[in-house]
Amino acid sequence: MAKVAVVTGGSSGIGAATARLLSGRGWQVAVVARKGVEFQADVAKDADCRRVAKAVLDQWGRIDALVNNAGTTKFVKHADLEGLAAADYERIFGINLVGPFQMVRACADALKAARGAVVNVSSVASLRGTGSSIAYAASKAALNTMTQSLARALAPEVRVNAVLPGFVRTPWQDLNGKEAGDAAERSFAAAAPLKRAIPEGDVAEAIAFLIDGARSTTGETLLVDAGVHLATGR
Repeated sequence: MAKVAVVTGGSSGIGAATARLLSGRGWQVAVVARKGVEFQADVAKDADCRRVAKAVLDQWGRIDALVNNAGTTKFVKHADLEGLAAADYERIFGINLVGPFQMVRACADALKAARGAVVNVSSVASLRGTGSSIAYAASKAALNTMTQSLARALAPEVRVNAVLPGFVRTPWQDLNGKEAGDAAERSFAAAAPLKRAIPEGDVAEAIAFLIDGARSTTGETLLVDAGVHLATGR
């Protein structure tokens, strides 16, 4: 019987690349997104998370892996403290932190039965206090801590890890226009020791490794950032 993975935010970007990779390796993949897919859900809503978990189990009878990739942000310069309201923090944390927790909780029994794995998609911004906004960086830092907490809580049956990408050129990065996306990509590549942005497929490969290869690894945060965490001044 094929293994089953649930990938949130799976309709584009890193999520779509991960879904394609796992599908190509013989997995059944439940792509979860807010629209345009079979398993539609808003991960900030607990009822949606539980409904999706039930629908996947009804269809395939098991959940072997959960990839918490759904995320959001607001592009605000870090020095612009007036650019973020409490409502922005609530929305960003609701999707980037509460959503992964609710998805893990909804899938926990099935993951334990399968002795499965969870991968949370964080960001190098979580370590460097950089990225699209202070709220985004903070939400991803909290996700790293929650990854460790869940790794303890769900052991020994379930492994829980996080992947921390650097700049990945997805449609999200062009929300402020293509020119802004181009500039951000050039800036990242200039700062990174490997002098490039991160292909979606590289992150997908790291996620697949944490799911299916890193059998003795849990509570880990794996950087896929072209070495930018080594750089100074960014």
